Amino acid sequence: METGSATPAAGDIVKDTTTANFMKDVIEASRTSLVLVDFWANWCGPCKQLAPVLEKVVKSYGGKVRLVKLDTDAHPSIAAQLRVQSLPTVYAFRDGRPLDGFVGVQPESMMRQFVDRLIGDDPGALADAGPTLEDILAAAAEAFDAGDLQGAAEAYAAVLQEDQTNVEALAGVARCYLKSGDTERAQQMLSLVPPDKENTSSVQAVKAALDLAAKAAGSNETAALEDRIAKDPADHQARYDLAVALAASGYKGEALDHLLTIVRRDRNWNEQAARKQLVQLFEVWGPKDEFTVDGRKRLSSILFA
Repeated sequence: METGSATPAAGDIVKDTTTANFMKDVIEASRTSLVLVDFWANWCGPCKQLAPVLEKVVKSYGGKVRLVKLDTDAHPSIAAQLRVQSLPTVYAFRDGRPLDGFVGVQPESMMRQFVDRLIGDDPGALADAGPTLEDILAAAAEAFDAGDLQGAAEAYAAVLQEDQTNVEALAGVARCYLKSGDTERAQQMLSLVPPDKENTSSVQAVKAALDLAAKAAGSNETAALEDRIAKDPADHQARYDLAVALAASGYKGEALDHLLTIVRRDRNWNEQAARKQLVQLFEVWGPKDEFTVDGRKRLSSILFA
C-alpha cells in the first residue's frame, strides 16, 4: 500500500483529538497513512491498560501508523455516530473510511497482527467493517431526538461527504437548523434537494415545519390569544392561531386540543383549516410520535362519528 512520502512528526504519531479536529486528525490523515482511533474515557480501567501497549505498538511502525485518542466523555458525538458501545474500542481508518476494529484489551501480539494485516492488505479487498450510511443516518436521528443537535448535524454532514445529494441527510441538516431557529439556512439546505426527490417524506416534513414556523411568527402573543378565547370561545381564528403558536413552541398536546375543538365545533370553518393544520402537524411530528397517533385517533372519531 502507498502511504505517502512524508513520515509524520513524532508529535503526530500519537495525539489526542476533539470533535472539531476529528476530520483533520483522522479522516484527512488516513488518506496518507493508517490511523487507529482509540475511544476511551477516564473512568475506564481497561482503557488505561490498553493505552500504553497500543502506543508502543503504533510507535514501533516508524510513522506508517498513527494513533489518535478520543475522550468519549468530553466528545461523545463521534462515538455515537460510529456506534461505539463499549470501551475501549479501537477503529482503523484508511482513505477516509473505517476499515476494521476491535473492542477491549488485546495482547500486544494480537494488536501487531491487526496492524500488519491492515498495512499489508489491498484497501479494495477489505470489507468495510465500519458503519454504513444507513447506520450513520440512524445515529443522527437518535442524536436529534435526544436533543444533541451538534452531534446530529455532524453525523448528517459525514453522510453528505460521501453522498452530496443524500436526501435524508439534507433534510436532517435542515431540521437541525430549523430546531436551532435558523429558518433561512434550513431553507437553503432544502434548496439543495434534487427536484425529483422533493416529494420525499422527510423533505415534506421539514417544509411543513418551516410553514408552521412562518405561521407561528405571524401569530399574536399567546396571552392575547388566550384572552380572546376566554371572552369568546367561538373565536376560531384566535384558537387556530394559538394552536399554531403552541405547536411551534413544542406544546403538542395543547395544540391538538385546540385544533380538535375547532373541528368538533365547525369542521368546515375556513375551508377545513383546522383539519388541514392537524394533518400538517402529524407530518411534522412523524407517524410514530405519540401525539400523532393520539391525534389521528381523536380526529377520526370526530370525523366519522
